[in-house]
Amino acid sequence: MSIDSAAGPAGSGKPDTIVLVHGLWMTPRSWEGWITRFEEKGYRVIAPAYPGFEVEVEALRADPQVIADLTVPATVDHLAAVIEGLDTPPIIMGHSFGGTLTQLLLARGLGAAGVVVDSAPTEGVHVTPLSQVKSLFPILKHPGNFHKAVGFTPEEFHYAFANTLSREESDKVHERYHIPAPGNWVWVYGLIANFKPGHQETWVDYDRDDRAPLLFIGGGSDHIMPASVNKANAKKYHNSAALTEYFEFEGRSHWTCAEPGWEAVADHALQWAVEHAGQRPSRTAAG
Repeated sequence: MSIDSAAGPAGSGKPDTIVLVHGLWMTPRSWEGWITRFEEKGYRVIAPAYPGFEVEVEALRADPQVIADLTVPATVDHLAAVIEGLDTPPIIMGHSFGGTLTQLLLARGLGAAGVVVDSAPTEGVHVTPLSQVKSLFPILKHPGNFHKAVGFTPEEFHYAFANTLSREESDKVHERYHIPAPGNWVWVYGLIANFKPGHQETWVDYDRDDRAPLLFIGGGSDHIMPASVNKANAKKYHNSAALTEYFEFEGRSHWTCAEPGWEAVADHALQWAVEHAGQRPSRTAAG
């Protein structure tokens, strides 16, 4: 699903386009509520799929080889091409690994503002809570998963993604939205990257001063990408003069973009991004 509406907040002088970047185990379908809400506010909304993910959820489940073969550089290049094709810099919002991708896109100088929700960490973030280990264990428990597209069972999904929902509600989410994820991404960027010498594909220059403003939104009850991970990721930017802020919603799971009350998360993300869009400090500004 990719929604591209020509409508925008005419005459506002602020970005009129929002790019929504989905995370692992998901497709652009996961943004359907946000797309409608932002379009009703007059924004043009684009929710690009990862390359090869342009088909529906059911087709990706039936033939997940394109998932197993996907690489981070190809995905970032694909998303960057979408953004570079726009007339003006958009607001970029990413959820989960989409938050990592959003940080990589901002590091390329793209976007007027960025918001990452329950973001997977970029390279160099060493906080690994026990709930995160438990959430990712189904993928990491067998080395053979490295070269496969690996999904969660409904039980595993309930713990990792939708722990604030009932099991019945979580199973409905799993049925409608869940797809496998590239196992090598979980192994390489969730386990190995911080132990390999040199910069890996998810490294960003945290000290860069001329990137767009960036907001981290954490969920107080998120198991797979806990608030502590997002706080630690945000703190990596402390030497940069570019604006970086953190905000936490208590009691929200990783499924925060669609669980009950998601509207408050979407509205906060948009309000912050619009308020700070385009701010570029000088290199002599205080961090």
